[in-house]
Amino acid sequence: MKLHEALLLLLLPLSACWAEVVEDFTQRCPGFFATPNDVISPPTRFNGDRYKQICQTQNGERFFATFYDTANKIPVYSAYKFNRLGNCRKCTRPTKWFIEPQLDEPVPENIDMAKESTVRSENRGHNQALHKDYKKRGYDRGHLAPVCHQNLPRCVLATFTLTNAAPQLPEFNKDWYHNVEKKVSEILSSTCIPSNLRAYVVTGVVPGREEINNRVRIPSHFWTAFCCLDNNNRTIRSSAFLAEYQQETWPQMSVQDLERRLTTLYNNLNTNIPFTLFGGGCYTAQNIQETKGKRRKYSFEQKSEKRRKSIKTV
Repeated sequence: MKLHEALLLLLLPLSACWAEVVEDFTQRCPGFFATPNDVISPPTRFNGDRYKQICQTQNGERFFATFYDTANKIPVYSAYKFNRLGNCRKCTRPTKWFIEPQLDEPVPENIDMAKESTVRSENRGHNQALHKDYKKRGYDRGHLAPVCHQNLPRCVLATFTLTNAAPQLPEFNKDWYHNVEKKVSEILSSTCIPSNLRAYVVTGVVPGREEINNRVRIPSHFWTAFCCLDNNNRTIRSSAFLAEYQQETWPQMSVQDLERRLTTLYNNLNTNIPFTLFGGGCYTAQNIQETKGKRRKYSFEQKSEKRRKSIKTV
């Protein structure tokens, strides 16, 4: 889809709400994807009914987009536009996370993300993670579209949906924030935003071989990439990160390098297609750097007893 076609869709009244789970989120919520060379360019979308495209919506307002795996009950990735950095430490965080009613209900009454109780008990959780999957399992609900990249309270609240989360060890969650999320926000806030560039971010996971609560797949890798475009949709800056639990550094790399690595990782899961982050665009020169920070080596053999009991290898 060309950029001018997407802009026409954005001008339609918000009251004409589309369903949150959509056939093609480049048509329904295109504003969260980079547009190198005037083409809306989401990351690769795998084939199959298990994968769902979600325009993350609350109170009729869309905040970001997610490509969700209903079999593994974790997202493949979430994509959003970075505007400016908010003060996430002052944000109120809900105790219970939202779910996506349309994933479980054949004809849901609610198109927004909502509390679990809005979905009938006989349908609840068939195609997505629930609060009980994480409770007392020793794993955090790790954001893909992060809290600290949102600039308004309502944007922050919208990130607290389990379709935007994957299991993270608490130590890894903290280090991912300090070494990746925080660094990306600093780069975008100091270089792209002051130069009036449009900044787009996509963050995803690669499924591992273990599950919590025999339902929700634990990722083997977390990754993120960003792309900054000028008013002519030319790529001015881009970069990417990839981290796995056993890794002791946080490699920063080019978008192309991350695409090559993800193609290999996802092909090991029988996807058998090249993986692109921004539709084969947003390429700039970028040397790989080994970012050393607050990093610990994470080993599944070193889990607490609580974690061992909650994990199943598949």
